[in-house]
Amino acid sequence: MITVHHLNASRSLRILWLLEELGQPYEIVRYQRDPDTLLAPPALKAIHPLGKSPVVEVDGQVLAESGAIVETLVERFGAGRLAPPPGTADFARYRYWLHYAEGSAMPPLLLKLVFDRVAAAPMPFFARPIAKGIAGKVMAGFVGPQLRLHLGYLEDELAQRDWFAGDAFSAADVQLSYPLEAAQQRAGLNAAEHPRLTGWLARIHARPAYQRALEREAV
Repeated sequence: MITVHHLNASRSLRILWLLEELGQPYEIVRYQRDPDTLLAPPALKAIHPLGKSPVVEVDGQVLAESGAIVETLVERFGAGRLAPPPGTADFARYRYWLHYAEGSAMPPLLLKLVFDRVAAAPMPFFARPIAKGIAGKVMAGFVGPQLRLHLGYLEDELAQRDWFAGDAFSAADVQLSYPLEAAQQRAGLNAAEHPRLTGWLARIHARPAYQRALEREAV
């Protein structure tokens, strides 16, 4: 039995999607973010000490960290699907993108979220210009350039192949979905500057397994 501990508006949607692609039955235990802090509820700490999502239980074994979960599920249930053959150039790309998604793509997106919240947070009137000034300098001097660098890099990669690991859809595409969806929503990913990434997002959103995951999440 597979149980997904699913937090709303979180990375765990892609785990639901991966399980739909693999055709594996699963059950969902749902958690809601605190509406003020947007943090996960304390109940998740009963499953894993860090109290974050996704967390997956497979036959009683608790798995955490999106990349590790994806690798484990594909290795156990993929039967050769959703990953290139080991030892190939495509497999090397596949492994790279699995880890790039959280290790390199997500940090500037997280920083943007943090500094956007700093700039918009309620505070005494005399502190507001200081907070906005600091946030603006960080965004202009570091976060914004990093976001443009990564989006340009990812756009160029799709000029060479249809999917990130090669000519076939893989779990690396599943893993990259979260940072690229986040970038489309709040970090400047757009059709004019990033037509390949925008097309890639349209293709993954049209996949039947993705649609089924959205339906399961919404129940």
